[in-house]
Amino acid sequence: MFRNFVVKENRTTRAIVANMFLAAISLFVNGFGVYLTIQANIGAGPWDVLNLGLSNTLGILYGTASVAVSYAILGIDIALKEPIGIAMFIDAFVVGKAVDLFNKLNVVHKCDSLWTGIPVMIIGLVIMAYTQYTYMSASLGCGPRDTLLVALAKRAKKIPIGIVSITLLSLATFIGWLLGGPVGIGTLICAFATGPIMQIAFASVKFNATNVHHQHLATTIKIFMNKTA
Repeated sequence: MFRNFVVKENRTTRAIVANMFLAAISLFVNGFGVYLTIQANIGAGPWDVLNLGLSNTLGILYGTASVAVSYAILGIDIALKEPIGIAMFIDAFVVGKAVDLFNKLNVVHKCDSLWTGIPVMIIGLVIMAYTQYTYMSASLGCGPRDTLLVALAKRAKKIPIGIVSITLLSLATFIGWLLGGPVGIGTLICAFATGPIMQIAFASVKFNATNVHHQHLATTIKIFMNKTA
């Protein structure tokens, strides 16, 4: 059902625009999932500990901190000469600002116990998993953090990618904690449950992320230029 919904070929301007829209909507809903994991109030995910720590320390919105971190990571990805897609720029902006919007609307109140916090966090992670599927299906680039993880894993050849991932998440959590970000049981849930939940979500829609060939930004620009030439 879901596979028929996704426009997979990015050979024309129209297809690319359609997939950019798909990516943007997916990331906006993904932002709601992130928002739920924060409102669970039992400790944020590793990257959100960093974002919230920066937000608290600098007196800026969560989304502003998230955008700053995302674009900084994107800059590192570019410096490491990793493949960049246009959706990565959308990712860096939309998710954080979507969280700001949901915060402003006060859609869900902060949970006041583990009994409510854990289910809310799990729901948030499930939403994030399925929106990750639709976002990746647009084939216009992975997220900046995922690209960084792959880049580091390629360079640390003898170190398993799982160890690289744990190290990266631990570093983000530690820095965020030093800045006053919320660390708790929810941080562990996010760190260790995100992968399995995503795997279950992908299996339920018969999606294999390794089969997706993301279009490079240079190719996207070339198609747009040929259209307007």
